[in-house]
Amino acid sequence: MSNFQLTAKQMVDYHMDGYVIINSFLSEKEIKKLYSIATGDSTLQKHAFDLNDQSGKKTKLTLWYTPGDDAYGLLTKSSRMVESADKLMDGESAVCHFHSKLMQKEPRVGGAWEWHQDYGYWYKNEFLFPDQMISIMVAITEANKENGCLQVIKGSHKMGRIEHGFAGEQVGASQHYVDLALKTMELVYVELKAGDALIFHPNLLHRSEANLSDKPRWSLISVYNRSANVPYNEPSKSSTIPLLKVPDEALLEWRTEEITDEANFLEKEKDEALK
Repeated sequence: MSNFQLTAKQMVDYHMDGYVIINSFLSEKEIKKLYSIATGDSTLQKHAFDLNDQSGKKTKLTLWYTPGDDAYGLLTKSSRMVESADKLMDGESAVCHFHSKLMQKEPRVGGAWEWHQDYGYWYKNEFLFPDQMISIMVAITEANKENGCLQVIKGSHKMGRIEHGFAGEQVGASQHYVDLALKTMELVYVELKAGDALIFHPNLLHRSEANLSDKPRWSLISVYNRSANVPYNEPSKSSTIPLLKVPDEALLEWRTEEITDEANFLEKEKDEALK
């Protein structure tokens, strides 16, 4: 049985740096199960879509709003995920799930993500309080410099939201402010082993290079929100529906269902959450 709890130092690091890395957040057995589903589930693949970076390379993702009793839904609703979000977000209202996305950077072809803040997107959905939102990324495969791991600017969440505009089919941060941030703040390559997690603030500046290696880079990112942080321009209601937590061991010990269209997938032509 998992009894994961954030340490006091990890909570301090998150608020100071805008992120915290949790090693061995998931076990090898859990990751093996998730990877098998990610690469073999036809529903996840059917709903995947490409976004072009500025060079024309494609980064692929599958995004959904409603976590079910499939393996990915059970992970998103697990105590270790929900309680971690609860401890790090401002506010006291219920923890809700905004969306989860399976990021798929295939070998040699996986595109880059431009410098951005997630709240650069979510501001357009009219969430008013970024401190009441948080992202938890779980590495499904190893992430390193060679396969395009995430890069972050340490402490950049304290700048608040900066200007964003389109870069290819993605929303990118103003390069002028990125350059200013890099004058005084540290650029960190977030290299993770499969099963490690990165928890990060919506205003943390981050990017990733294209995957030019012969190894895939897959990750799950689940986004959480306080029920009181109501978005005024968001069709999905998931971000204000309190989550029902499940035990951490549910991922391996419970009978898991297949993910279905009831997960409420985002289709590219309706990608309001990404613009």
